[in-house]
Amino acid sequence: MSGIATARSGAVAEIVFDRPDKRNAITTAMYAALANALAAAEADPAIRVVLFHGNGGAFTAGNDLHDFLANPPDGGERPALRFLRGLAGARKPLVAAVEGPAVGIGTTMLLHCDVVLAAENARFALPFVDLGLVPEAASSLLLPRLAGYQRAADLFFLADPFDAATAQSIGLVGRVLPTADLLAAARALAGRLAAKAPEALRATKALLKSASTTVAARMDEEMAVFERQLQSAELKEAVAAFFEKRPADFSRGG
Repeated sequence: MSGIATARSGAVAEIVFDRPDKRNAITTAMYAALANALAAAEADPAIRVVLFHGNGGAFTAGNDLHDFLANPPDGGERPALRFLRGLAGARKPLVAAVEGPAVGIGTTMLLHCDVVLAAENARFALPFVDLGLVPEAASSLLLPRLAGYQRAADLFFLADPFDAATAQSIGLVGRVLPTADLLAAARALAGRLAAKAPEALRATKALLKSASTTVAARMDEEMAVFERQLQSAELKEAVAAFFEKRPADFSRGG
């Protein structure tokens, strides 16, 4: 057992932390399974959205320290780095449903997800400095952009756990829900995303993550994509559905 489970519901792939006896703490084998599952979802044209969640009342307690010390990172294409690169490079929308503890990578990976829902009992922590380590997953770049330098420094330097309301206030979490409603709401949201125009959704994600930083450069980038979409089957279907007063059907798209 790798500690990672996968499932599929229509066009949504679920990748599940499934080691509840250890609060879903991640081993090297689990990182390999995560990287492989994410790569498989990205490569499958029938999958349009990926949903991460955990079993047993926890998202993940972060790295399994026993496994981490027994198998320290040694550069190269190690499984953890493959997973992080997969997250950062994912073209398809990534949704996360966070219940209970989300420690270390359990928090930093959310910076790469497009929609994050949290249960009221979610607890986040960035204990890197307290472990004699430094942030990973590009979180030293992304968290200050999201929360501001002072707030990010507070979270990294002091390493105090924080709750779902705080995570929402800094923009790490989009919605906070009753714990009992979390997974159903996340699945419903992922299903809504999967029903949308897939290429338009992926292109919008790419624009949101674009490295262009000036208004003029971004405007040119948007216009190039906009003009391409004007010729797309997605636009034709959306317009036809509007005039025919029916929901648009993008199920035949890629």
